Amino acid sequence: MAHDHVMPADLTRNQELVLGTLNHAPAPLSAYDILDLLRSEGLRAPLQVYRALDKLVERGLAHRLESLNAFVACADAHCHRKGLIAFAICEGCGKVDEFADAVTEERLSAWAGATGFKVERTTMEIRGKCAVCLKAAA
Repeated sequence: MAHDHVMPADLTRNQELVLGTLNHAPAPLSAYDILDLLRSEGLRAPLQVYRALDKLVERGLAHRLESLNAFVACADAHCHRKGLIAFAICEGCGKVDEFADAVTEERLSAWAGATGFKVERTTMEIRGKCAVCLKAAA
């Protein structure tokens, strides 16, 4: 994963620490993984990490991968949006690629409009094997 993003100026210290940890993580991290990595920075309670994660997710700076119960930093520094975000999760190495697809988002929006459904958030998780793992298995 390892992203080099500029930190927004209005983050709290805990939010900065958590986002920095996610930005430098090679794979998604659970809240407890983050806590373990930040103990030396003075974070002691899971609640401190969860509060920071909640705010980062709310602002679109991080995403929660429901099926893994783990978090990743947003791959697109300019994303920070509430639209459809999809994640391809490799079952082999655990690599996660984030992407947004305008066509899928438009179809979901049209469906929601037609059915009167109000979409709060949409996270799509696609599981399979990445090109590297497929090549290694061949």
